[in-house]
Amino acid sequence: MVKVLGHIGARKGSKGVPRKNFRPICGKPLIDWSLDQLFAHPRVEAVVVSTDDEEIYAHSVAKGALEIGLRPAHLATDTAGKWGVWQHALEASEALVGPVEAFLDLDCTSPLRLPEDITGALDLYDAEHPDLVMSCCEARKNPYFNLVEPDATGALHVSKPLPGGVVARQQAPVVYEHAASTYVVSPAYLKRSKGLWEGRVIPYLMPPERCVDIDSPFDFRLVEFLMKEAGHG
Repeated sequence: MVKVLGHIGARKGSKGVPRKNFRPICGKPLIDWSLDQLFAHPRVEAVVVSTDDEEIYAHSVAKGALEIGLRPAHLATDTAGKWGVWQHALEASEALVGPVEAFLDLDCTSPLRLPEDITGALDLYDAEHPDLVMSCCEARKNPYFNLVEPDATGALHVSKPLPGGVVARQQAPVVYEHAASTYVVSPAYLKRSKGLWEGRVIPYLMPPERCVDIDSPFDFRLVEFLMKEAGHG
């Protein structure tokens, strides 16, 4: 039995940053910053990459990823969700390596995570036995205080008003930002559920500076700057 299966999803298309997952950053393809973390982590016993890109697939297999073939076309569209990609990758991987105890997903557009973040997420999963551990950081904006939305007339109101109002951020309930970085999923939950939120999902808190996700050319420049500042390339 494989205790931890490491997974990366890397779709070929990207509207914000064309072919971003294989674009060089600080000396190597973006995907390799996460892929190399999986191969180097002592608790990850097998690695799989789900992609519709032949070059990314060949590159990943050459580094040691499982040979599951390219992902199905219906999972390679702009509207394909993460959950279906995970389910397919798990099924295809278990056909090769047998049952898996934990499915660890790293988002390759978040290369600022550290190995200790992977260890921390796995430790939390082992300790709490949730359905899913999700990387989060404390949100910079709070819907009880400084996030607003318009009503039918166009007038603004606090998104989640509380009785008496909230006049200081410290009074507002803590909210977290879902950071697309690191996930640990129960394989049984992944097989039986239709999405992230059907079970017990708990946060693994990371510093916001390690949770920057590349979704635009600006994000790419920002992450590259932060990586160079940290001594990568």
